[in-house]
Amino acid sequence: MAQWARPAIRALRLWGPSGELAWARRLRSAGGRPPTRLAAGVSSVSGNGGDSAKEKLSLQDVAALIRARACQRVVVMVGAGISTPSGIPDFRSPGTGFYSSFQHCDVPYPEAIFELTFFLHNPRPFFTWAKKMHPGSYRPNVIHYFLRLLQDKGLLLRLYTQNIDGLERAAGIPDSRLVEAHGSFASATCTVCRRAAPAEGFWAAVMGDRVPRCAVCTGVVKPDIVFFGEALPQRFLLHVVDFPTADLLLILGTSLQVEPFASLSEAVRSSVPRVFMNQEAAGSLAWCPRSRDVLQLGELVDSVDRLVALLGWTEELKDLVQRETGRYRLGALTWAVSPGPAGTGQVQAGALTWAVSPGPAGTGRYRLSGSNTGCQSWPSGDGAGTG
Repeated sequence: MAQWARPAIRALRLWGPSGELAWARRLRSAGGRPPTRLAAGVSSVSGNGGDSAKEKLSLQDVAALIRARACQRVVVMVGAGISTPSGIPDFRSPGTGFYSSFQHCDVPYPEAIFELTFFLHNPRPFFTWAKKMHPGSYRPNVIHYFLRLLQDKGLLLRLYTQNIDGLERAAGIPDSRLVEAHGSFASATCTVCRRAAPAEGFWAAVMGDRVPRCAVCTGVVKPDIVFFGEALPQRFLLHVVDFPTADLLLILGTSLQVEPFASLSEAVRSSVPRVFMNQEAAGSLAWCPRSRDVLQLGELVDSVDRLVALLGWTEELKDLVQRETGRYRLGALTWAVSPGPAGTGQVQAGALTWAVSPGPAGTGRYRLSGSNTGCQSWPSGDGAGTG
């Protein structure tokens, strides 16, 4: 047996449907608080838990470690909170979450739309929701691009996401660095014959308010997202190697309520800093914190902005967002920039066509020249106005 396979099999025995720690997953999913012996058990299995390190850290300390390249194997865990700035509701927020929107629909309880038995009996409520998740309906935000910047700087070991919206991919995180723990809409499979279904036909049916069906056997086609009770993707087993070797763990925008994802936060060594950014404390970071934990509670974008500023990456992040989104601040207005005439190297901003080149080094400015505008230099940024 390959050496790498042994810890993976051990993990399955522990966390599988009949594994030793399956009861812990059920308890956490039901909203229960694990007793002390669970925390100790998870630590001894998933990492080297406990609190042997005595030094308290601040966010500024963590930023200094990153700048000094003392942290070069960063593992990131993210949840729905990183996508709410893109306009995607989370699942559990009262009144605004996805679950709240299904309280008056034809479902016994909101979570039923993600249960395979109910889906096979009545798939329409799920596809009513799925229509809102069509690729291109939402775009990555500054948090996604911060993660992309970690990748571009060679610091990202792996990004583990609970999200199924695909915005991490859209932001440019490569497949090799991404573990979509709950699957994604990137592919779909027939629930009967297990054939892969073409994405075009799948989305054509969903957007036309039809239940997508297999062209071969007419079975219902389901996107490859993980429903309650289904096995997680095989790539999830990378955590057996990633977390024990990580030197920094970032946890962003997740309530740490869904197992086994939630327990990954316990899988890093006790000497490894854990930075938790969320509206409120959650999981073991709330009821069993370590001395090297750093909690930044409040608006997630503000917390990420603060870390970016401490790292000295603010201008780099702005430039990345502008390049990827095609929006530039010109004077007091923000313009959507699109390619100009083919082969000209120009861009279209508003009603005018401009040639864009970098301004003086270190100024964060761009030089725009047009045939009827002369040459002007504008500050970069992401202002509130639109042109």
